[in-house]
Parts: sequence; structure tokens; C-alpha cells
Amino acid sequence: MDPAPAALIARIETFYDAVPRDVARAEEHGGLVLFVREDPGWPFYARPAPATTAPVSADDITTVRHRQRSLGLPEAFEWVHEQNPELQEVARAAGLRVRPAPLMVLDPDIRPDPVTFSDVPVRLVTPDTPDFVRDVAARRAVAAVGFSAAGTAPGDAGPQTRDAAVTELDVAALEEEAARITDGRRICVLAETPTAGALASGMAIRVGSVAEIAGVSTLPVARRQGLGAAVTAALARALRDGGTEVILLSAGSAEVARVYRRVGFRQVGTACLAEPAPSLPNPGSGGATGRRSRRRNPTAGE
Repeated sequence: MDPAPAALIARIETFYDAVPRDVARAEEHGGLVLFVREDPGWPFYARPAPATTAPVSADDITTVRHRQRSLGLPEAFEWVHEQNPELQEVARAAGLRVRPAPLMVLDPDIRPDPVTFSDVPVRLVTPDTPDFVRDVAARRAVAAVGFSAAGTAPGDAGPQTRDAAVTELDVAALEEEAARITDGRRICVLAETPTAGALASGMAIRVGSVAEIAGVSTLPVARRQGLGAAVTAALARALRDGGTEVILLSAGSAEVARVYRRVGFRQVGTACLAEPAPSLPNPGSGGATGRRSRRRNPTAGE
């Protein structure tokens, strides 16, 4: 790992804090901020407050967990270890399971080309095409199938499974997707063939000059063919072309991190996700149990 300079970590922290704020209400609880969506979209998480100098305490975590349950939200916490190194032990002492993931940044001199990794075409999803609704549905269906069989191992799930996973999109979801793509806050891509359709997909979230690649997923039947790397490269290239200075992501495992290294990413830190440990009861009663955070999805298949 190449340790990131403090200035880079500070930019990443600012990005992570900014991502939810245009669609979520920020509630401060001691040293933590809980982001609560104002719409029915995928729920957010709690993370250390950027302006506080007080360390996060076990009491802060317990308070937020009670609040999350009262709102019917998953009990999820995220942070960068290098920014809050004490939080890992505090979270574990509070009964949470901490899952570290390599935090990786694209080398600033690299502008990757997707054709280096796969001959399957990768294209941008744009709202000004007649197939926009189909493309959004396909991207989400590929992600749903891919993340239900996480990792990089090949499997049987393919186009038929993807098509069965397609769900009808409401107008608000489509309008949000179109608006974010149009103003540059989101980039979405599909890797597809004329016969099989979408085989892999991914997206990037951008705030200012910093962006995170997330949700890169490949149908199990198409894995080990370079599609995950090609999708990542296409997203990174589009971000570079748009003037993005810092392009980051987090990998779900060492095996997945190797995919990203092929594209030009290097590890600069550790992203942490904490959820209730399965063997431990949640404090209090009722409400939702923890599940995967909305924002940071590791790659599902290469």
C-alpha cells in the first residue's frame, strides 16, 4: 500500500461527506452524522462528523443505532481508517462487525482504455436516447444479479436471470437518474453484445473534482473475461475526460483489488464498513438489522 498524503485523505473525506447531502438530511449525534433520505431511495449510513475534533464514542454508536432502528434504516457505519484509526476498536466494542476494504485511487497519469481488457463494447448510458429506460433497468438488473453472487467466480446466472430481475422503474427514479447524468454527478456504463445484451455494468458518483466508481458488476456467466476491468476503465476514462482529478473506489477483497490494479488503481488507505455482528443481538428491540451500505459496493465479478 502507498500511504496517501493527508491532503488526499482530506479530499476523500470531503467527498464522502458531500455525496449524501443533496438527497438526505444530516443528523448529528455526538461525533457521528447520520444521513436520512428524504425520498424512498436506497438508504444511507452514519459516518464521523467532518467538523468535530471529539473522537467517536461507543455511546455515539449506540445512540445512532437506536435512531436507525427507529427510522427503519440499516445499522451501517462507514469511515476511512487513516482519518479515524480509533473507530475500528470502538465499533467492535459496541458490538459491530468491521469489514475493511482496500481504498484505491487511480494514478493521475493514467487514462485507461476499456478495449485493453475486453473486446465487448462498453458504452455510456445517456438520457437523450430512446433506450434510456431500458438501459437503466438493465444496469440495475445486472447489478442485482451480480451482487447476489458476489466475488469473481463464474456461475450459471446469465441473460435470462438478468431479464427476470428487471423491475419497473418509477418516474421519480428515472428523472433522478437522467438529471444526475445530465449535470455530470453520475456516469453509468453498460458492456453489452448485440446477441446477449448487457453483461456488465457500473457507475460513478462525482462531486466537484472527486469521483467514486461503484457498483461494478458482471453476470456470473460472463466472468473471467475482463468485463469488470473494461467497465472500470470506461468509467475512469470518462471521468478523466470530464476533468475529474481524484478517482477512487474500494475493493471488496484482495482478488477484486487485483482487477482494479490492472486498470491503474493503487491502494492508499482502508475504507471501513461496520454493521451488527450476526452472532450478537442488536441493542433494544425491533427495527431493521444491518445490511450492505448504499454507496460503496465492491465489484461483483470480473
